[in-house]
This record gives sequence, C-alpha cells and structure tokens, in this order.
Amino acid sequence: MANEYINMNSNTERNTNSNVCSHPSGATTVINRMKKTLGKSGTVIQEDNDESIQYHSDDEYSFLAAGRDYESMSTTHKYTTQERETLSTYESLDYLPSHSDIYKNWIRKQRISSYQLDVWALMGLIGFTIGVIGFLLHQLIEKIADVKWEITQKYIEDNDFGLACLFATGYSVAFIIFSAGIVIYLRPCAGGSGIPEITGFLNGTNVRHIFNIKTMIVKFFSCVTCVGCGLPVGPEGPMIHLGALVGAGMSQFKSETLGIKLPILEKFRTSEARRNFISAGAAAGVASAFGAPVGGLLFSMEEVSSFWTVTLSWQIFFCCIVSTFTTDLFNSAFMDFEYTGNFGEFKTNRYILFEIDQGVDVNIVMFLPTMLIGILGGLLGAAFTILNLKITRFRKNILHKVKKDWAQKLIKLTEPCLIMVIVTIFSILIPAAFSCTQFTCIEGNTGDPVKGCFNDTRNVVHVDEYVVRYTCPRGSVWKNSNTTFLTNGTYNEVASLLFGTLEDAVTFLFSRNTHLEFNYPALFSVLPFYFIAVSWACSTAVACGALVPMLMVGAIYGRIVGRLLVTMFGIHQTGYWQWMDPGAFALIGAASFFGGVTRLTLATTVIMMELTNDVQVLLPVMVSVMVAKWVGDFFTHPIYHALLELKCIPFLDPEPRVTIDKKQVNLELFTAGDIMSHPVITIKTLENVQEVSRLLVDMIHGGFPVVSKGEDGENYFYGMITRLELTVILMNEELFYSEEDIDESEYDTHKDGASWIEFDQLNIHKLNKPEEVSDKLHRYMEDDKYKNLVIDLKPYVNQSAMAIPEKFSLKRTYVIFRTLGLRHLTVINNRNIIKGIITRKDLMGFSLQERLTNRVIESHHTVNGRVELAPVAGPSSNMV
Repeated sequence: MANEYINMNSNTERNTNSNVCSHPSGATTVINRMKKTLGKSGTVIQEDNDESIQYHSDDEYSFLAAGRDYESMSTTHKYTTQERETLSTYESLDYLPSHSDIYKNWIRKQRISSYQLDVWALMGLIGFTIGVIGFLLHQLIEKIADVKWEITQKYIEDNDFGLACLFATGYSVAFIIFSAGIVIYLRPCAGGSGIPEITGFLNGTNVRHIFNIKTMIVKFFSCVTCVGCGLPVGPEGPMIHLGALVGAGMSQFKSETLGIKLPILEKFRTSEARRNFISAGAAAGVASAFGAPVGGLLFSMEEVSSFWTVTLSWQIFFCCIVSTFTTDLFNSAFMDFEYTGNFGEFKTNRYILFEIDQGVDVNIVMFLPTMLIGILGGLLGAAFTILNLKITRFRKNILHKVKKDWAQKLIKLTEPCLIMVIVTIFSILIPAAFSCTQFTCIEGNTGDPVKGCFNDTRNVVHVDEYVVRYTCPRGSVWKNSNTTFLTNGTYNEVASLLFGTLEDAVTFLFSRNTHLEFNYPALFSVLPFYFIAVSWACSTAVACGALVPMLMVGAIYGRIVGRLLVTMFGIHQTGYWQWMDPGAFALIGAASFFGGVTRLTLATTVIMMELTNDVQVLLPVMVSVMVAKWVGDFFTHPIYHALLELKCIPFLDPEPRVTIDKKQVNLELFTAGDIMSHPVITIKTLENVQEVSRLLVDMIHGGFPVVSKGEDGENYFYGMITRLELTVILMNEELFYSEEDIDESEYDTHKDGASWIEFDQLNIHKLNKPEEVSDKLHRYMEDDKYKNLVIDLKPYVNQSAMAIPEKFSLKRTYVIFRTLGLRHLTVINNRNIIKGIITRKDLMGFSLQERLTNRVIESHHTVNGRVELAPVAGPSSNMV
C-alpha cells in the first residue's frame, strides 16, 4: 500500500511527525540522497512562509457529499490527496517533558513553592492582563461605532441619504482596509477567530506563529477596527486567541521576537506548564468578553482544551475571576475613556451584557415552542456551518486560480471591503422601505394594546425608549392622566436592528414585556440578511469571531416564534399564559443557534445565564441547546471542528468513531497492531555519529525509539528521543567518543558528570540557525574523521516513553494517546522488542477507517449466514 501521509518527492516531503519509514503493509520508503537544509523545526522539510496558504485544487466531491462539509457526527471526514499532504506539514507536540536523566537533574534544582503560590500568582497576573485588554478592546470598539452612527444619523435626519451612505461607507471601508491589510501583509495567521488553531494546538498540533507577539498586536487592532466599523462580526473569538497569547507569553517570561529571556520561574518553561497557562488564558478571554467567569471555564474545558485536571480547573477558575473582575472594575470607572466617577461600583448594565430585569414564570407548555426553537437552531446551525465552509472553499478555489501573490492579497483585501459596502448601504437604505411604527403599550389592566402609548405605570408592556427613530418623527410626550404617558413619536423597527452595534440589537430583541416592538416584516427581512452576511464576513481576512452575531441570528428567529404565539393567543400579563413573552423566546433562540453551531451544551447554557442574569429560563435554554445539538449533529460536525478539518490541522476527537459499510464498529475488536506503522527506524543508546547525522538528514521522522542490546544480543526498547534533541546533542562535538575507547557492555552512563548538556538547552521548540546546523550534519556525514566516533544517548533518552503490546485494545490505545497528549506510542511484543509505532496521524479518523477496512476485508468470516468482525493479528505478525 502506498503511504497516503507522505509524498516522498524531494520537493514535497511533508511528514514531520510520523516515525514511519513504511506503511502498515511493510513496504519500505527510499529517500534519495541530496544536499538538504534543515528547517527551523529540525526536519528536512522547508516550512512555508507565514504568508503562504494552502489552496487545494483536487476537490472533486459533490456539493453535499457525505464526509465533506455535510457530515454527521458519526461520519468520518474525507480528505483529498492534497489535503493529506497539508496535514503532514504539521508537527505534533510533546506535552510531557522528556523524562531523562538530565530532566531529573533539572527538576532537583527547581524550587517548589508551598501550595503552588507561584502558579496562582501567575494565573492572577494573566487574568489581570487579559481583563485590561478586554476593557480596551470594547472601549475602542464602542468609540469607533458611536462616531460612525452619530454622524450618519445626523445626515439621515436631514434626509441627506447620499451623504449618509458616502460618509458611512467611506468611514467603514477605511477601517476595514486597515483591519484586513495588517492581517494580509503582516500576519495572516492572525485572521479569523483563532479558536480552531488554539484548539488544535492544545490537542497536540504545533501551529506556527499563533503565539507570537506580532500576532497579538495585529489581532488586537484588526479586531478593534473591523468590529467597530460595523462588519457583522464579533470580538469574542479574537479575545479567546488574545487570552491564549497572554497565557503563552507571560508564563514563559521570554520572547524570541523581542530577544527577552528573564531568569525567573524557569520551571514553567516546559510544554506541560505552557499548555496549562494557554488553556487558562483562553478561558479568561471568554470570561472578559462575556463577563462570564464560569462560562469561560466551561468553554475552555468543553471546546478548547483536550487535557484537564481538577487542580487545573481551580486555577483556571481563579484566572477567569480575576479577568472578569478587572474588566468590570475598569468599566465601572470609564465610559468611552472618560472617567465617570463610579470607580468600583459594578452597575448591572455595565457588567451584564444583556441585562434582563424581569423574568417570566416557566410553564410546562412552554417547552413545546422551546423544542421547536431547538430544532430550528440545529437546522439553521448546520446550514450556517455548511454555508461558511462552502464560502471558504469557493474563496480558496478562486485564489488558487490567481497565480500572482500580489493579486491574491488584493482579492483578499477587496472582499471584506465589498462586504462592508453592502452591509453599510443595506443598513442605511433598507429601513426606508418600512413605514414608521407607533409606540405601543397596554393601557390599564385590560390587556388591549394602545397606539401612541409610551408608558403606563399600571401595565409593564411597552416599547424600549432607546429604539432608533431613523427618519420617523421624534414627536413629544405628554401625560394624559396620573398613570398614562402618550406620544406622537414613532420609530423604525429595521433601523433599530441594523443601526449601532450588534450588542444594541441583541439587547432590543432580548427585552421583556415588549411583545409588539418588532413585527414580522422587520424580523423576516433582517434574518436572512444577517444569516448570510455573518457566515460570509466571519471567514474573511480580518481578526473576528461570530459568537455575538450567532446570538443575533438566534434571537431573531426566537423572537419570531414568540411573536407568533402572541398573534395566536394574545398578550397575557397574568395567569396561566403569561410565559408567552417574545423576549424570552429570543433568548432561547439565541442559545439554540449558539448550541446548533458550536454544539457546546454546558458552556452555552452557563454563558447565556451570565450574559442575561435570567435564571428563570434556565430549563428552556437547556432543552433548546440539547435539541439543537442533537439535530445539528445529524448534519454537520461542530463549526470549530469543521474548520480544523477545512484547515487540515490534525486533531483527535474525544471519542474515536469509525464507520465501515455504514455501520459503526467497536474498536475494542481491534488491536494496536492493526493500525501501527512498521518497520521502525531505531537508534542504539551508543550510536555512531555518522549514522545519527544521516538519519537526521535523510529521514523525516519527528522522533526515534532507542534500543539497548541485551545479554542475548537482542535489541530491547529503552526509550524515545526526539529529532530536536538529537540535533542539539550533535552540535556538541565534545560529547563524541572513539569506538576504541568504549566498551558498551561496561560503559556506565549514569555516573556523575556524564551529562554535558543541561535540560534547558534541549528544551527548545525550533532551531535558531538551521543553515549552520545543516552544514555541520553534512560535514559529519562526509568527513571520515567521524566514521568511528560514537555518542552516548542514555542521559538524554525519555525513559518514561509509553509502550504498549501489539495485542493491546485499539480503543484503549486511542484513549491513552489522546489523554496523555502523546506524540509517539511504541508498540512492542511480549519480549519488549519493538514491532511498530503509532503517531497522531495513524489515529485520525480517516486513517483508522482505511486501515481497519482493509483488516476487515482480510479477516471477516460468516457465522450463521451473517458477516461479523473478527479480531485479527497486527500487521507486524508477518514480520521477520
């Protein structure tokens, strides 16, 4: 069988993670000798520039082919040949430090603080920094948006629509050019929300430049300008990425970009500690953006992080508390960067984004329309995901046909500008097609709506005071009696939903006791516009998210359902039917669409409660989210997982799902030997310098099993060593020994002073000068001087590298690999002799399905006229 992961042509060698020189069939791979230069990751693969993007041209699947954009949760995603090549360009990560002798010596030198006070202090510092960033982000967004709509409204009130469109369009396009330009020309990986990339990284895949300080600066300013100028996107996704950036940077006390490396808290400079702080930063970003500390914790646990502990949950919770507290503290004191004099006074309308000041009593009958909303949420959520993916694929196909790099960048810059022009003109001109609406309230306790009634102290049903009037007469308000206020003023329903920020529109939709504030024409006009605009805009080359726009879309159709109930059964302020409030159903609809797109249940429910302070509708929200998830799972993968697949970032799902002949198979029936790759390239504890150099230059594996010769002459599994560690060791010629001077059987590698390289020298993520390293390796290979020199690897070998028997359950193999965050998993026989190896790409769904399908074909048998699956021997059983 040909190796579907690796294209072995010299110009397209791609696998930096797998440790396989052949496929499970046993066919060996031959790599031609040539002068090669290592990349920064230490591989013979030359990494693409950050500006380059993979455009795949071999997608010949139909529009709704199963396993592509349209795929249920039980369907394994299908990758094209070019997409598999892109998958292999990503390098996996070791989330547990190499448990070698030098690592143990390094651990002994570290100070252990009581109760991990340094960890808690650092978590608090990260939370504070993210809170400040969240405050600045929202203040700048509000300032940019206020200027735009205040001036635009003045032109509209003067009936000068030409100048209104000209100003609003020019103002918005100027900001969007800046927003997209800095992403396209300075840091392309700063585009989008960053959530798929963070999720992939925390799952064990190294995504380049996502934790760079340059990425952080571009992300912040791109998000501020694109959201502030009115693009139908939100800042919450970028806040998650910004939070992860802060967690990654502050926990290490170093920056390769700035050349800073402070000699403090060095014990946090391990892959495991860095992963934990990144998880905390991502959670704190959610907490700051939504004002939801518990929601942030659950979002990180449910969506972003793949590894979790009870201790880590407490630390992240503390980080989220500090982040939310900091943002609320500054919001209490400043409005548009002007001091309000209320420092420390946490007003509800400032720290609760969509405050609900009056709840509704839940009725059992309420769950019928709630389930309907949940079904709509699942269907529309799946449609949103498919539309977003199709737009992204179409964009990539167009860009693939454009050969000039400058032309590609110009197209990517023009696209958000085009969206901005369409959205701005639509928002300004479409409201003119709708007539003005009179303020409506309920006079007295009769339950009958009264036009021109502004407020009635005897009945709470009303219209929001701050709705947008557009060109409608402002009118005046007068008191008709001791209890009733009348007005001849009017407002525009569509303008109320399109003018200002998305948060303003969602606030109107969530408002309670405003049964008649929005009618069907306005809601049905805005819904398809925002649905399409959001799915298009959130995939462009700007730093943006779609979480608040999701709430907007869901709130609109939820409000429609609530309005339909009011039309059918009337307005009820007391009694059995008082639960029929369109604002309550708008909240339920927002939660259902959020859940239908992301498939998050715990996080969505808690975030909605913290966003609105409306605990009374907790049960309906939970029901709508669960129904939306079930329905959505039938059609597509969750949006962020689908984007991981679209971007070809290797990812291991929490649960392995393999379907053969449309039937899901139980992985307990298979073994690790069924999917392992073999034979394996191994190295000895005492290895020839030329051989090691040749391996690093000729092979593309990310790590090598180390073997030790036993008394019977057999090579037994000893541990693992990574490519980067080998490269660093070889750069120190003082570690080389002559073969004549060493008797391997008597050589003691554990004596004091045997370690010549400290752990912090090996604990690196990339090579600073790969060209010099390459020259040195080639010199070792060509100079006869190094032919008889050997190097002792025992002090540097990971002695706690995992190994499993080849008969080990495949399902349990998957659980061990993902739970521990492994990079390599060695497969051995009952004599501790290496038979194969398993890497991340071996356990991905499409790989499991292909390999197990072949095993089933080879091993199925008929019992009582039925075809059943039988346990089969591992691939290595036929090896000599």
